[in-house]
Amino acid sequence: MEPYFEKYSLLAVKMEMNGMIDNRRGRPPRPESQPEEGQLEGRNALTEALRSGRTIDKVFIAAGDTDKGLQRLAAQAKEAGAVVVPVDRRKLDVMSVTHAHQGVIALAAAHDYVSIEDILAEAAARGENALIVICDELTDPHNLGAILRSAECAGAHGVIIPKRRSVGLTATVAKASAGALEYMKVARVGNVNAAIASLKKQGVWIFGAAAEGSVPMYQADFTGPTAIVIGNEGDGISPLVRKNCDAAVHIPMQGQISSLNASAAAAVLLYEAVRQRREG
Repeated sequence: MEPYFEKYSLLAVKMEMNGMIDNRRGRPPRPESQPEEGQLEGRNALTEALRSGRTIDKVFIAAGDTDKGLQRLAAQAKEAGAVVVPVDRRKLDVMSVTHAHQGVIALAAAHDYVSIEDILAEAAARGENALIVICDELTDPHNLGAILRSAECAGAHGVIIPKRRSVGLTATVAKASAGALEYMKVARVGNVNAAIASLKKQGVWIFGAAAEGSVPMYQADFTGPTAIVIGNEGDGISPLVRKNCDAAVHIPMQGQISSLNASAAAAVLLYEAVRQRREG
């Protein structure tokens, strides 16, 4: 009888020849990668997207590439509002599905962005006090999608997200929103603190959601023009944004866990605003 390891090695060779494993370690083959909807690879793809006016969220370009055509394309994307991120070419190789990225991969937005003024105009058109969610550096697309869904269901007028250190309106966000993205206005801003300052000038009160907030949500007045700030999944609201909030509110907890997921917290606070406005 042949030794076990020799028998196994012969079996592995046969399986590899038949395409049942993809390397000499005997790992099963990985399924063919599928690009996320909206991922554009190569210079021509990005050029045509910009030419057609398609909204581009982010552009990854090969760091250190001195090709003038690539640099010019990156400048055009930035001028169109995209965030341009230089990355190691090996990262582009990992991201690429076509294996022909030519030093650039772009992520197109699943929906167009609006301005803060558009959100406030939506509130005015409905004859309602503004109800807005501000996401401070959320990075999980499922969280942002869930927030969009809750905001739409609660009748909020818009959601504000930052350009950098934040997930954009990707296909995953659109899917997680369960269709809400088609109805919810989303503004993408260069600076959250500047956006807060602009809202304050227009009479909007800013409430930051924080586990250690001094104001219980039931005591906060959400009946007037209101913006609720939801922080990053790990660190919460950044210090400067928290400083610029009019009040830090917390959701009373009865269990052993001290905080809620970002999207769950947003839903609770939004519906507290709905309750107050209906009873007010």
